[in-house]
This record gives sequence, C-alpha cells and structure tokens, in this order.
Amino acid sequence: MRGLGLHANLEGAEFVGEAATVPRYRLYSIGDVHPGMFEVSEGGISVPGELYRVPLPVWRRVEAGEPPGLYLGPVVILPGREVLGILYPRELAEGLHRDISGFGGWREYVRSRDSDEEAT
Repeated sequence: MRGLGLHANLEGAEFVGEAATVPRYRLYSIGDVHPGMFEVSEGGISVPGELYRVPLPVWRRVEAGEPPGLYLGPVVILPGREVLGILYPRELAEGLHRDISGFGGWREYVRSRDSDEEAT
C-alpha cells in the first residue's frame, strides 16, 4: 500500500484507486510483514486496500517478494465487482499467524503496531 514498507515492490504498476472488499474476508498478519486474507462464509470484515494495474514483469517482482502461499484469486470489492487480488490460504493462516481483522485493515494494524513499539 502507498506509504508502507513494501510499496516500492509495485514500482511500474499504475495506481487505480482505493477500494474495499465486501464484508466476507478475514485478514491475517503473515510474519508481521505481509497481509494475508481469505474469504469466509460468516464473521468476515470489509478489508480496505488499493487497486493497481500490474504489468507482468512487475507482478513477477511482487510475487518473488511475497511469502509462500500467497496467490492470485478472485476478490469481490464494493459494491460487488470481482477483481483479481492476492489471497492467502486459510489453512496456512489460522493457528499459525495473527488474525488482525479486528484492526479493520493492514494500514490500521501497522499503525497500531508501530505505536506500540514506540511506547516501549
């Protein structure tokens, strides 16, 4: 996301705009470096994010820097449009990584985490 640590990986991609998923996803912190989300049938949230047009060479660079398991798949954004997004397998997230859905999004989680680190 713009302004965050891994944004440089998207150099060469075209920012289209901000977006949010329909409220049927859970969001996890993968190694406290990457966000990972998956779709659920209940208990989901609307995950805020950003849309980009990503040329294949840029995607290859992004993919090389992602943790194993992240994959391209269909994501439904508000008001109900399906786009190609990055997902993480539920079985690799639950019980292994931190569920950060309660923070409302990756940017909010990072902000909270960084505030906690500054306080200690």
